[in-house]
Amino acid sequence: MVGYIKMSHLPKRFVSLWDFTAEAPEELSFKAGDVFEVLDRSEDWWYVQKLKWDRKGKAEMGYVPYNFLAEEGTVEEQAWFFGEMSRTEAASLLMEDGNNNGSFLIRASDKHEILYVLSVRHQDSLRHFKIMRNAAGQFHLNNTSFFPDLYQLVESYCKKPICPGLTLTKPCVKNEPVVSDLSPVPLDEWERPREEFTLLRRLGKGNFGQVHEGLWKGKQKVAIKIINRDVTSQDLFVKETAFLKTLHHKNLLSLYAVCSVSDPYYIVTELVPRGDLLNYLQDSEEDELDVEGQLDIATQVTEGMRYLESQNCIHRDLAARNVLMGRNNICKIADFGMARVILDSYYVSASMKIPFKWTAPEALEYGLYTVKSDVWSFGILLHEIMSRGMQPYPALLNYEMLEFLKGGQRMKAPPKCSTRVYDIMLMCWALNPNQRPSFDDLKTMLENLSNYEGSEVTTIH
Repeated sequence: MVGYIKMSHLPKRFVSLWDFTAEAPEELSFKAGDVFEVLDRSEDWWYVQKLKWDRKGKAEMGYVPYNFLAEEGTVEEQAWFFGEMSRTEAASLLMEDGNNNGSFLIRASDKHEILYVLSVRHQDSLRHFKIMRNAAGQFHLNNTSFFPDLYQLVESYCKKPICPGLTLTKPCVKNEPVVSDLSPVPLDEWERPREEFTLLRRLGKGNFGQVHEGLWKGKQKVAIKIINRDVTSQDLFVKETAFLKTLHHKNLLSLYAVCSVSDPYYIVTELVPRGDLLNYLQDSEEDELDVEGQLDIATQVTEGMRYLESQNCIHRDLAARNVLMGRNNICKIADFGMARVILDSYYVSASMKIPFKWTAPEALEYGLYTVKSDVWSFGILLHEIMSRGMQPYPALLNYEMLEFLKGGQRMKAPPKCSTRVYDIMLMCWALNPNQRPSFDDLKTMLENLSNYEGSEVTTIH
């Protein structure tokens, strides 16, 4: 729950943190500091009334992007509060130009024992402090100084060192958020005319087609995946992708629309500018992506997969090449070309397009896919992350995989990988699917490996 500073009642008004210019009649322009009453909170666009009349004495109402607003009187209004955010996202922001020694932010944590984390830039490195709360409701970083709210905690450490040689200076520069989805008003159809989209430059090629940067109605940047018609039938394609459009999670690529009336098919998604995780891993240096950053990326993937599991959806092609790196290192699970909705606990496929080295033995042998086969693939992905993009089983050919795995053999640990992280991989690679952990279990295991200043968690060497 969001912490409140000093309020005698639950606030119901929202304040805009940035300017916004409307691009459609149903949208509402506003300036930073404008105050609103929210009338409808559907999806990513909220319908609001501005609590300030226009020159004609009329109430201004319309749709606004929800992530431009903060509830009045809460910590969300503070320049230093960044909401729920991953460790690598915080690091990426704090290391940007405009921030310096002592620049800081507070981010919400969804870990059971931690409400908030204070992330601080210390020269060219980052330090992260758990903000705990005692039974009396007081916030603290240690057992010597206690504060009634986050505001007073921040004020105190702006005046005195948080640790030797480090005092909070100014909040991290906060970037304007990205407006999500194509339109605030639900489009009449999930199927869109191909003429609404313009192809620009080619971004890459995957197992199921090419991906281009494009424009929707000449204004909004999108990614367009072009799929040849022979990959799937039109009915199945529309049915499966229509369900995928209902999925909404920070760590999943947002699907906007499809064009399936003629060949080739288009899948239209949000545009993620930084490319795929595999290239990011292979191109990054150790000082740019340390062990903590690697574990944070893995944890973000478990967040997205845990959500997919809750929606009875299996991915079937989880790999570093199918995870995209968004702004500030937010991971987006992508490439739903093989994803399937499951009504029972499993899905049987006769497809010959199989990513052998990422696929669980029961899926290789019988075409049997479950959430636990995705867990197996996650173990391979975790190996990719910790090895900085090494090819799995480099000495094996595809047809040798099943015999190798059924014989009880597994990939060795990547160089410099800790025993505890490798043990998680081995759990994912249990031959019996029922013995593999859930994504919820995996998220907890990875979080327990994270290191915080002053915490009891052991640093990974």
